[in-house]
Amino acid sequence: MTHALRLTGAKVLTSSGLRDMPLHLENGDIVETCDGRDVDLSGFWVLPGLVDIHGDAFEKHLAPRRGAMKSLDLGLMATEAELASNGITTGVLAQFYSWEGGMRGPDFAGQVFEALQEVRTRLDTTLMTQLRFETHMIDDYAAMIAMVERFGISFVVFNDHLPHADLAKGKMPPGHVGKSLKVGRNPDKNLEMMLAMHRASADVPKALRAAVPKLKAQGVRMGSHDESTAEQRRWWHDLGVHVCEFPETVAAAEAARGVGDAVIMGSPNLVRGGSHKGNVSALDVVTMGLCDALASDYHYPSLRRAAFLLADSGVCDLPSAWRLISEGPARVLGLTDRGRLEPGKRADILVLDPETRDVCVTIAGGRITYMRGPAGDRFLA
Repeated sequence: MTHALRLTGAKVLTSSGLRDMPLHLENGDIVETCDGRDVDLSGFWVLPGLVDIHGDAFEKHLAPRRGAMKSLDLGLMATEAELASNGITTGVLAQFYSWEGGMRGPDFAGQVFEALQEVRTRLDTTLMTQLRFETHMIDDYAAMIAMVERFGISFVVFNDHLPHADLAKGKMPPGHVGKSLKVGRNPDKNLEMMLAMHRASADVPKALRAAVPKLKAQGVRMGSHDESTAEQRRWWHDLGVHVCEFPETVAAAEAARGVGDAVIMGSPNLVRGGSHKGNVSALDVVTMGLCDALASDYHYPSLRRAAFLLADSGVCDLPSAWRLISEGPARVLGLTDRGRLEPGKRADILVLDPETRDVCVTIAGGRITYMRGPAGDRFLA
């Protein structure tokens, strides 16, 4: 059950800034007023729960060691615990459907989605899924669409991670032997498979043109990954794919904004001060006003760190920075019931220590998913 609570004494983050105001929670929502128990949070901040639009750090919970993938349900519950400890109340698990095999292969993707279906009723954090489909898997389009329908996947992102430059020269990509052996494949046969997909590049646009309308008919949101040119973004837009995920250049981000498409950047990129691959800095994209949402990518704590870095450096004010990790990603996902602390929205809340910026309490849909320290003591008093 959820609790009726009046959170008092804290500074609450609104669209106009931090305000001294009570927050009333009842039946899993924020309400105008209620007769619930008072919780004095003087000295703390209350902010909207984080919405992580793309994260793959959950992989370490599903397979802490190679081959140790026997209890995916327990791994997903451990994932929820990590999300909650970082103030994340809605998380999107970005799962590969890739020719790379292993934890990125189609079979494992099906196992993850099946385990999530089974465990979802035991979780309070909203866990959604993103299917990351490799575009050159021409023979898998029908199976991918069927998987999306079977598991109710609401977000599909198209990737192309083939090392085309090396394959075009007939070269073995760096690290190929080790990667092949890691997923139990013969390196030579694996290279033959990759070369065959590379040679079929001309068939990819036709396959996409056939697949996108079918996914759209299921109500699926679609994005493309790692675009480097404005022409690529406009091509995807014309196809009906309207989320630009981790563009590699300012030109691609500007093209997305020019046609009204959403732009997602990685918060680790912003916290690090630049892309580890040498792509455009997320900080530059945000500063130029081209970013709609920040994602945890591979590091959940980086979300709130990125927001505070933006606010502390004067790139934007705290409400605008926080919007990139709460209301912004919620809007891209079509979740209009969260991302802001106002009556009628879900009680997705983060209680933060303003000095250390540690997460003290996380509430998802009115249920406590994480609690520690002096702020936790206030709830138990």
